Amino acid sequence: MPISTGASTHSWHPVMSADTTEPRYWWNWRFFLCAIWVLVSMIAASILIWKYEGHDGERSQRGAENQRSPVGTLYADETWRPCLKQLHPAWLLAFRVLAFSLLSALLAIYVVVDGRGVFYYYTQWTFTLVTLYFGLGSLLSVYGCYQYVNKVGGAKVNHTRLDHEQGECIAHTDVGNSNARSMKKCSVSQEEHCDREIAGFWGYLFQIIYQTNAGAVMLTDCVFWLVLFPFLTMKKYDLNFFLVGMHSVNAVFLLADTFLNQLRFPWFRISYFLLWTSIYVIFQWIVHACVPVWWPYPFLDLSSNHAPLWYLLLAVLHAPCYAIFSFVIKLKHFLLSKWFPQSYQCLK
Repeated sequence: MPISTGASTHSWHPVMSADTTEPRYWWNWRFFLCAIWVLVSMIAASILIWKYEGHDGERSQRGAENQRSPVGTLYADETWRPCLKQLHPAWLLAFRVLAFSLLSALLAIYVVVDGRGVFYYYTQWTFTLVTLYFGLGSLLSVYGCYQYVNKVGGAKVNHTRLDHEQGECIAHTDVGNSNARSMKKCSVSQEEHCDREIAGFWGYLFQIIYQTNAGAVMLTDCVFWLVLFPFLTMKKYDLNFFLVGMHSVNAVFLLADTFLNQLRFPWFRISYFLLWTSIYVIFQWIVHACVPVWWPYPFLDLSSNHAPLWYLLLAVLHAPCYAIFSFVIKLKHFLLSKWFPQSYQCLK
């Protein structure tokens, strides 16, 4: 959500209100109150992560012992399987490779045009994270396609033998046949559940990046199009292709992947979104404490008496931005389960 584009001579930079390297800029009530907001957000996020994420060993044990998986559990195949059974995982792989290629190209061209200073902005941080999401997703989908082909091939090899055994079983039991089928369905369902592998480090990292992006993309795009865009239009600021692309393409690809993938969306992972923004704010504080430079976003400037209010509003804004994406997930569940009741396989 930048209102300038880095090193470009056509960019507009806010006027510096004070020398940020002077001690008096930091040693005041405004900074300490803003620091409290950031610290409280990070502590709350850490508590949520500790409570629900747990250790890898505990998480795997819970997933194995409980038939109903606990909040936050991720199965390995959820990272690469589409949400519809009739869709081959190769379709999701192709989409992720396409998204990663286009996002990488756009980011590379943007860096070449405006320089490395573009990473001074929260938008480019988020755009880079979205690109990494599709890069890691492509690798997981490649592995998933390999697993899928091997599993389907093995199932076909044993199909004839299984049909023969089932035919013999039916031939020997006519009485109580309905009970036998019911027991068999229950056994198969439990076996499928137990056979599902809990995701490892890369799978959970992928899920965390996904949910961090969900909030960060909504934050950057909503603030840009609803707040900054009208202001820049009134000021007759020249909106270039990169500025518009950075605030639209990321959301388009992420939402498209959301309607294709099988990933769940537990609310407690808003904690990573909070940590992501908090780390960016602390990064800005460190940069401005060392170098006298303008703030990328005026509401981060600590010289204003309204700074604590802006920081508090920014922290509160995380909840509705995350809720928007959560609503999109629920809309997906509602529509696809209604349109494809026999094929939709996402767990809520």
